[in-house]
Amino acid sequence: MERKNIIIIGSNNMDMVVKTTHIPDHGETVLGGSFFMNPGGKGANQAVAVARLGGNAIFVSKMGNDVFGKQAFQLFNEEGINTRFMISDEELPSGVALITVDEKGENSIVVAPGANANLQPIDVEPALKDTKNIGVILLQLEIPIHTVQFAVKEASLAGITVIVNPAPAAVLSQDMLSHIDILTPNRTEASMLSGIEVTTMESAVEAAHAIKKKGVKNVVITMGVMGAVVLDGESCSIIPAVQVQAVDTTAAGDVFNGALAVALSEKRNLESAVQFACEAAAISVTKLGAQSSIPYRNEVIIQKLVNEA
Repeated sequence: MERKNIIIIGSNNMDMVVKTTHIPDHGETVLGGSFFMNPGGKGANQAVAVARLGGNAIFVSKMGNDVFGKQAFQLFNEEGINTRFMISDEELPSGVALITVDEKGENSIVVAPGANANLQPIDVEPALKDTKNIGVILLQLEIPIHTVQFAVKEASLAGITVIVNPAPAAVLSQDMLSHIDILTPNRTEASMLSGIEVTTMESAVEAAHAIKKKGVKNVVITMGVMGAVVLDGESCSIIPAVQVQAVDTTAAGDVFNGALAVALSEKRNLESAVQFACEAAAISVTKLGAQSSIPYRNEVIIQKLVNEA
């Protein structure tokens, strides 16, 4: 099957992860736990997910001219990601994220964006020129919002399917929302965007309709172990999560979004694409780390066969 390119525009970080018994409270010091470094950043995670799950990934990002930046180029090339639109910033360092993961697999994250905060519209414009060969564009909010707005509008006007993962949570303009084909908030982000506290599937359905009224064509709200709510036009459905023993949820949302983009590039309908995304995300939470937890296409296929047996 011939697939069009998937353009991922977003952040690239080095994740510094500590595994502890629990996430520290204010003023608390927690001793013990293992430490490791792992490439991360929402944009980078989603680009790796796209590549590993079978999509033609082109990553647009900015990093520092430092050891982390140099490692990033090498790692992305090894993953089969097209890096010709990645830019080295001569002034700002690469982004870093400090992540604490507790024994239940839940996490707390602080990000120092570095060069990610300097990714400008002029940096992403060249990647959007070959519109006839671009099927999907995937963005998040760890880069300047005006750059996201520019890319969303340009891609929408060119007829490219636009997916925006509104993370971290932020207020989005109605003009920007009107150019988004699929918005993929989690429950926290959906609460902010809709004004409805999302705690149950019923409240998630209500929030999805409220968000759609703001101009978004389709809404997918991810609800962790409960699954996902899919509002496809006027049709609403619930996709159950694959039940697994979670170890680390750090990149689950990024895997979900990358998998969603791949499935849509293969011309699956939205409900089928979300099912595939849930299956891929479920595998990722059974492993530690961000990019180290991202599954390959064959893992998803095998796991699906096992679950159906």
